[in-house]
Amino acid sequence: MKKVIATNQAPAAIGPYSQAIETDAFVFLSGQIPINPATGEIVEGGIKEQTTQVFENIAAVLKEAGLTLDHVVKTTVFLADISLFGEMNEVYAHYFEGCTFPARSAFAVKQLPKGALVEIESIAVKG
Repeated sequence: MKKVIATNQAPAAIGPYSQAIETDAFVFLSGQIPINPATGEIVEGGIKEQTTQVFENIAAVLKEAGLTLDHVVKTTVFLADISLFGEMNEVYAHYFEGCTFPARSAFAVKQLPKGALVEIESIAVKG
């Protein structure tokens, strides 16, 4: 079984992909960038503000699937500059307080869509 998960509480896909795909056991979330779904624009501020918006977007997609951040088992973090890792990590840790930290990979990449500083994709387990 494969089901598309979509919500207007997170940015619409900006290409030929779904916000998330639900299977029998997992929800696979596409990478979220710091777009405010109300404006369609990247949020103002630096890496902390952008990481916060990314997690708000992830939480909205998870909520549509009936899940929370506590269900996330793996994340992949893409950064426009690895020097942003420490500040991103502070915000990241805040969103997983009280949860088991998921497995994670983090990479610096040459460029992210719309000039974003951070993009995070995630996998959540159902149940």
